[in-house]
Amino acid sequence: MDERTLAKVVGKAISKRRLACGLTQEEVAERIGVGNEAVSRMERGLVMPTVARLVELAGIFGCAAGDLLVESSNRADDQGRAISNLIATLSERDRAFVVEIVESLSLHLAAP
Repeated sequence: MDERTLAKVVGKAISKRRLACGLTQEEVAERIGVGNEAVSRMERGLVMPTVARLVELAGIFGCAAGDLLVESSNRADDQGRAISNLIATLSERDRAFVVEIVESLSLHLAAP
């Protein structure tokens, strides 16, 4: 994955987390001490945030900095971890349901 593509997928993860927290770009910008346009540029993938900035953003969003990168990864292990994080709060029954759906989709998509 080239740097430009990585910046875009990291930006998408930042935007997703921000929205899930019910925050505006302005609120995030204020908390990290930058202008609104800086947050917008990060979310659009025009600027790759530094590691220090990712740590700040993760603190605001209540996640680990690595989560912002894992959500952006195209590696199967990282994607599996991202799915695990998504279903972690579900009941045992609902997690089993999600696993069944993923298994079914995987079999369908792998078929020739």
